[in-house]
Amino acid sequence: MGNKDNRKENYLREVWFDGRGVPLERQAIWSLVNNSPIQKVVVSIEQRRKGHYPLKTELITEIKRIEDLDGINSGEIVLSADQGLLESAKHRGYKTCVFISVEGRVALEQSWRDALKYDYVLVDFDLPTNIPLELIIARLQDSQTVLLKKVTTFTEMEVVFGVLEKGSDGVLFAGTDLNEIMKVSEYLSTQDIRNIELQPLTVSEIRNIGMGFRACIDTTGLMTQDEGMIVGSTSQGGIFVCSETHYLPYMNLRPFRVNAGAVHSYIWMPNDTAEYLSDLAAGSKVLCVNTEGRARTLTVGRIKVEVRPLLLIKGVAAGKEINVIVQDDWHIRMMGADGQPKNASLIRPGDELLAYVCEPGRHVGIKVNETIIEK
Repeated sequence: MGNKDNRKENYLREVWFDGRGVPLERQAIWSLVNNSPIQKVVVSIEQRRKGHYPLKTELITEIKRIEDLDGINSGEIVLSADQGLLESAKHRGYKTCVFISVEGRVALEQSWRDALKYDYVLVDFDLPTNIPLELIIARLQDSQTVLLKKVTTFTEMEVVFGVLEKGSDGVLFAGTDLNEIMKVSEYLSTQDIRNIELQPLTVSEIRNIGMGFRACIDTTGLMTQDEGMIVGSTSQGGIFVCSETHYLPYMNLRPFRVNAGAVHSYIWMPNDTAEYLSDLAAGSKVLCVNTEGRARTLTVGRIKVEVRPLLLIKGVAAGKEINVIVQDDWHIRMMGADGQPKNASLIRPGDELLAYVCEPGRHVGIKVNETIIEK
């Protein structure tokens, strides 16, 4: 339980699948769940005894009587609305999750007090407003209790993770629509990207290459001064372009923006995919990276394309030549290998920047194993 804060810091969330309402005969659903990144599955005691689950699956078993603990390994998570039963399970060495259905203000106040006694709390509310969830998040923010909210759609899951900026620690996904489950699966796949390895790149050449179209990426999020995006002209890697969070003498900062580069450029995205800047649109997902290589996903709000003078920056990182073409202007910042931003127009051969290096070869943005030469 001591890693709760670390999980939030790493942008990871608990996602449990509620299998209790899914008969074992519904093979399409169970096959999808079993072959997805979903690892934590809530089952009834009958499903636990009769079902066959892959080794990756961590079962959370709903218990309704003390005898249900027989056959459940000590240390596993058990779920119940019966707090007396959970107290007995706790004394026997089980991790405990209490289910609380909240109806009204009195029940809301009691819910967070009860939650403090258990490892996990699963909440559901009688009304669709997020205000009760906000209050429980605030009450439990400094506790070791992991807060989960019951949801039935992927959109609802996204909203829950954004409530009060912090969001809940996790969700119990209780939907049975295959398309919605696939969206949850895709979300979990993106969470596998916790860190990317950044390398120092030594600049070998920098020159103005004339006018061309460059794209700014405006996101629906806010970035910090140590964050930006990976942009490059080839599939074998890109260079760290800073967010627009650094001093500008004649205009306000745009912390939601990265002035990314020429429209042909690759931008790195979740799941180790890349996309041309020209193909991005409102709703696209892009990877925001900090100087430590920690990555998170941001949503594109718009792409702004304009004609500007362009600057070619070439360099070598980890033995590979990488280049990026950005707007030729002082206010464009590239991240130095020392974690300090450098004005693009002041960069010189021999300077060191931060870069990301990967194996070359992409088809519609997806990494493939093929012979490919890019210059």
